[in-house]
Amino acid sequence: MPSRYTLKIIVDFAAAHLLRDYPGVCNRLHGHNWKIEVQVTATRLDKVGMGVDFKDMKQATREVIDKLDHRNLNDLEPFKTVNPTAENIAAYLYREISGTLNREHARVSAVTVWETERACVTYSEE
Repeated sequence: MPSRYTLKIIVDFAAAHLLRDYPGVCNRLHGHNWKIEVQVTATRLDKVGMGVDFKDMKQATREVIDKLDHRNLNDLEPFKTVNPTAENIAAYLYREISGTLNREHARVSAVTVWETERACVTYSEE
């Protein structure tokens, strides 16, 4: 069986959003302290003994998160036309972080977005 390593980092950011066409109070502007978990699967280790450096994972994630932090998500692409639900945010983060972080031996395998401490969604393409 081939080796597989699963690495995970957690970052957070604060942002507001509203859900267009939602039949409840979430259709009004409100904010969250979002927690983001990025999971990477590596199939081999580098010469130092790492699948991916946690520092690289955090940097790639921060580059994307910094564009969202302390903003109204509805004002940002792609959320001007797509509702900024936890599901759509997770998919967006997955694609953006994968574009920077994926390598031959290591790929983003999942992104989890925690909207509250008791509610989250995990997005993957496997």
